Amino acid sequence: MEIKRNGSQPATVGPEAWFTGAVRVEPLFMEPEEPSRATGARVTFQPGARTAWHTHPLGQTLIVLSGRGRAQREGGPVEEIRPGDVVLFAPGEKHWHGASPAEAMTHIAIQERLGGSTGEWLEKVGDAQYAG
Repeated sequence: MEIKRNGSQPATVGPEAWFTGAVRVEPLFMEPEEPSRATGARVTFQPGARTAWHTHPLGQTLIVLSGRGRAQREGGPVEEIRPGDVVLFAPGEKHWHGASPAEAMTHIAIQERLGGSTGEWLEKVGDAQYAG
């Protein structure tokens, strides 16, 4: 058994190449030991902040903890996400997620590594796309 104490792993600022706006990433479990593959982080987006478009080889699960957010899969509408919502993205599904324009949002993001990677980052989400 291993216990990772709250705050024992330093939070980071979401990299500008992957995010628009102010984003804080707090690792929960990030370096799995084989055969485990799952990684997870608590991610907080300030109002208007969002990810770039991206994919995950084995999919991604988001658990919304607080605030109001938005999520979209390629070809679908921009959807509002709220506390308690669980968002499932299929393997390889191109998508983005982030806060609403007026309210911050925090979620837990869980994904698995495949071949050493949890995902591929693509182009940024423009303001018109974000607005829906």
